[in-house]
Amino acid sequence: MTDQPELPGGERSQDAPVVVNLSEYRQSRDPVPVTFHRRELDAILKIYGRMVGEGEWKDYAIDHLKDRAVFSIFKRSGETPLFRIEKNPKLANKQGAYCVLNTHGMILKRGHELPQVLRVFDKMLKLID
Repeated sequence: MTDQPELPGGERSQDAPVVVNLSEYRQSRDPVPVTFHRRELDAILKIYGRMVGEGEWKDYAIDHLKDRAVFSIFKRSGETPLFRIEKNPKLANKQGAYCVLNTHGMILKRGHELPQVLRVFDKMLKLID
């Protein structure tokens, strides 16, 4: 259904413009990256603020990639990250969308709910003799 006149026999001319929905075209070419929602960032930044206050962490970076979102935590800004908190929606039905990885890429904790996964940063109380 266009406002272009049809040729005899119900055919359109080859030079007739084609109407394309721009937002659909952009999404098909560049998929929307995975991001952290506000509540997820609030939970992460609450722990980050506590650890900065204790002097253990100094810097962070957030990456929004096509397949996952990553919150990297640094001791110093010029080094590799101490920890990475990742959100991978493709794993939501399997192992859980959230995971915490250490410097070497080893998974410390994985789960379906972010607050549960972030408990890996809670300090254990130790008995001192």
